[in-house]
Amino acid sequence: MGKTTLDDFCDMLDSYGGRDKVIRTLCYTTKLACGLYESTNPDMSKRFGIFSSKMSATRATLRLLDDWPMFQHTLRYGLGHREPDKAMAMMGLLANIVDNIYYPVEKVCWLAEHRVISVKEPSKWDTMSSICWVLSIFLNLLRILRNITLMEQYSRTLEKAANNSNREERKKLLWKQQQELLSVVRLSLDLTQAVSTLPKGYFWGGKLSTLHIGAIGTTSSFIGLYQYFAKKNGPT
Repeated sequence: MGKTTLDDFCDMLDSYGGRDKVIRTLCYTTKLACGLYESTNPDMSKRFGIFSSKMSATRATLRLLDDWPMFQHTLRYGLGHREPDKAMAMMGLLANIVDNIYYPVEKVCWLAEHRVISVKEPSKWDTMSSICWVLSIFLNLLRILRNITLMEQYSRTLEKAANNSNREERKKLLWKQQQELLSVVRLSLDLTQAVSTLPKGYFWGGKLSTLHIGAIGTTSSFIGLYQYFAKKNGPT
């Protein structure tokens, strides 16, 4: 007997990554509602804003232990020998380095925000955290764009040698290309939001409104949810 939608949803909540996607979606949908009600119903806007802030704080707290799994992932990844080419390996290696810097920096920001420790010029730590966030997304976006290029080259090779034996492989490749294109859209939205957290004067840092951030984050979150279920139910 196949799984129901409820089974899939509960399986998602049982995993750290899946639960984070749900909390992220709640965070940004309520931030979007906060922006929509900002001028028409300030009290309702404030309530949505509080809920969104609490969801964001929950995600930040849950990330406090992410540096250890990230470190393990970096050790397993090594120099990226399993990547299809050297360009992707280099970008993957750089992204891992940035992420291993990001998590301890974010931890310092969290501890300083909750007055567990005292740091000089906490705003600089926040800026460093934002820079790492931007770089991480940018490098992963470049990796996916490179992967799409490689898959397109492979697709042309399969087309030239078109036969019944590789028809299923071409079908799987097309599905993967579609998922990667969705990832490009999602990461582009995330990059837009990440840059907005930079100090004013850097690109569009500090220029996006609550409504803009909510709309961008909500769209990205729903794409992420779709990809999560598509990966589980897609071709193997």
